Amino acid sequence: MRRRAMPTWLAAVIGAVVLVVAWWIFAATVFTPPAGTDYTPVPSPLTVLQTIVSDGLAPYWTVFQVTISEAIIGYAWGNGVALLLAATVLVIPRIEPIVMQVAVVSYCLPVVAVGGIAIVTLGGAKRPGDPSSTAIFLAALAVFFTTVVGAVLGFKAADRASLDVVRVYGGSRFMQLRKVRLIAALPSILNALQIAVPSAFLGAVLGEYMGAIDRGVGITLIKLQGDLDSARVWAVFLLTALIALAGYLVVGLVARAVTPWVSGRAA
Repeated sequence: MRRRAMPTWLAAVIGAVVLVVAWWIFAATVFTPPAGTDYTPVPSPLTVLQTIVSDGLAPYWTVFQVTISEAIIGYAWGNGVALLLAATVLVIPRIEPIVMQVAVVSYCLPVVAVGGIAIVTLGGAKRPGDPSSTAIFLAALAVFFTTVVGAVLGFKAADRASLDVVRVYGGSRFMQLRKVRLIAALPSILNALQIAVPSAFLGAVLGEYMGAIDRGVGITLIKLQGDLDSARVWAVFLLTALIALAGYLVVGLVARAVTPWVSGRAA
């Protein structure tokens, strides 16, 4: 008999439980407070949850609001440029090696060096509470490679017979792109956009670590680490993971709705 696959939601629940249990075990055994001190480098999940409940979500929202804005703007710019270049490759195939080399180079650049250059050239927040230009740039850079590769591979996955039909009827390369390649590439593009969500958020946080901003996840982590407030540091870590996961799931739901044929559902 054919074995049924585990539901996605059940796999997610099991994975989350395993991570929390492992966190709890390591906090109680490996990362115990040093002798003679009360500082706990890795607090237990219960301690972190109690800290979030006692603080309330309002103080954390003021921190995350700026970072989320930076991630969204960088996500839009990075993916927009990546999709535009991938579409240009289909219209002008000769530039494909150049585009792919640019994508690979952008992926291999050291973030610390790029962030240092960006903070000098772009600067940080223009006014207190505004998004940081450096954080937006690093968020865009973080998603560029994944989307370019996913889009180019998706465009190349188009059915050759369908492309021939468009060409026989006098269609141009742009017509092939619009009528055939875009439909064939949608699953790959949406998967790349889904993976890009946590990458954009991470890029924004790394950009805030470069400074020139008064509010955000990165600068808040620096302040909390300086105060040895490990419970709130891990609270920010946990909320960061949850926000990135929420964005990932939202794009995944959009992908399932736009490309129902991938999962075998009716359109």
